[in-house]
Amino acid sequence: MAKQNHDTRKSQEKDTGLHRELKTNQLTMIAMGCAIGTGLFLGSGLAIQTAGPSVLLSYAIGAFIVLLLMGCLAEMTVAHPTSGSFGTIADRYIHPYAGFIVRYSYWIANVLAVGVEVSAIAVYMRYWFPHTPGILWILLFGGILIYVNATNVHTFATFEYWFSMIKVSAVILFILLGTYVIFGASEQSGIGPANFVNDGGFLPFGWWGMWVAIFISLFSFLGTEMIAVTSGEAKEPEIAVPKALKATVFRLSTFYVLTLAIMLMIIPWKAAGIDKSPFVKVMEILNIPGASGVVNFIVLTAALSAMNSQLYASTRMMFSLAQEKYAPSFFAEVNKKGVPIKALLISTAGIAISAIVSAFLPDTSYTVMMGISMFGAIFTWFMVFVSHLFFRNKWNQMNGRPLPIKMIGFPYLTILGGVLLLSLMITTWFTPFKTMLQFGIPWLLLLSIAYVLWKRVHTTYHNATPSTPSDETVTSANQ
Repeated sequence: MAKQNHDTRKSQEKDTGLHRELKTNQLTMIAMGCAIGTGLFLGSGLAIQTAGPSVLLSYAIGAFIVLLLMGCLAEMTVAHPTSGSFGTIADRYIHPYAGFIVRYSYWIANVLAVGVEVSAIAVYMRYWFPHTPGILWILLFGGILIYVNATNVHTFATFEYWFSMIKVSAVILFILLGTYVIFGASEQSGIGPANFVNDGGFLPFGWWGMWVAIFISLFSFLGTEMIAVTSGEAKEPEIAVPKALKATVFRLSTFYVLTLAIMLMIIPWKAAGIDKSPFVKVMEILNIPGASGVVNFIVLTAALSAMNSQLYASTRMMFSLAQEKYAPSFFAEVNKKGVPIKALLISTAGIAISAIVSAFLPDTSYTVMMGISMFGAIFTWFMVFVSHLFFRNKWNQMNGRPLPIKMIGFPYLTILGGVLLLSLMITTWFTPFKTMLQFGIPWLLLLSIAYVLWKRVHTTYHNATPSTPSDETVTSANQ
């Protein structure tokens, strides 16, 4: 108990400066806002092209992996509700090196994911302005969202809540409209369940295509872990976090599988692609006046919402790195509104990267940005499963009280989640998404070198500086 109280105080001290203002419904909507973005509205077209109708299995398996992940995260986050989240847990329960690479990998994942979303925004704006360079929209919308994130966390959460509400409502309306169209369609219309087996059957690319599409589906679910990151600014995290995690996984799983099933029944799977959102294509096929423009506006809103959440996540992770002395201390400084402005500014790098990629690769910028952004996220998820194995064992040894929340099926389901993610990561080497590993492996090597150098400088500094009580506390906590 004494150890737990010490850990709690230590976590609270590290989060000094951030304001605990987020409620359960805001946590849920922030995570939904991050996850319901281009992965559903644009990336689903790429997944359908890869797997055909069997994409439904791909998303179901992806949802299962996320469900396991959320179980592990709920258990650990309630015990340690900090802005560093899984990075802090890896640091404390595995090794400081693990915390270092997890935090930086998650940070770069969100920085690059911001670039993915803003690349998609350029695609969406092409619907209305086909001859305007995409880089213009990237810079314009990037500037607007930087301003939103520079306000206090309550303003950010309110903005995100209503943006998420718009697209969640749009998805529900799409499901209702699509269901009405399907049940009212004639046999000659080409609309209905028969599209699941037309053009090559349910598995036109075999089990391999279905398996590869799981990787794409995981991109759609990225952002659900945002609830763990926001726990450092949540009111009553022990109540809000588990409720938000459960609600998010259930809603996302339902939305994704239902919308894809309806989409596939209305349009042949071969018509899907990433030249425009499949949702827009459905509206064009249904020939509802003005509907395709409205849907394009909604998916634009979705991309802005997801980009907003990812900018928030990357900012808080850089804040956490600076709190742990893994990054320059000025990134841990907050303004009077409780916002780490300098951490925010460095986290906007994805917008600049996207602008450069869009300028040189205007037709493939979305796929390229998606590939390189995925490594940090999938690696972080994998390390969540690894951290959970260490966390449960050490918690039982170090604490005299039971965990408030426990992941079922430990350790078997934890290991299963880790094995599935590792297998998918290896698989990408044999797919067009090999850019993930081409970026990720050098990235881990770079981080490893950076950690060794940081450790050497850190050790030299402490050897040359008289020890203080706070230094000893931090040192003992990391051992």
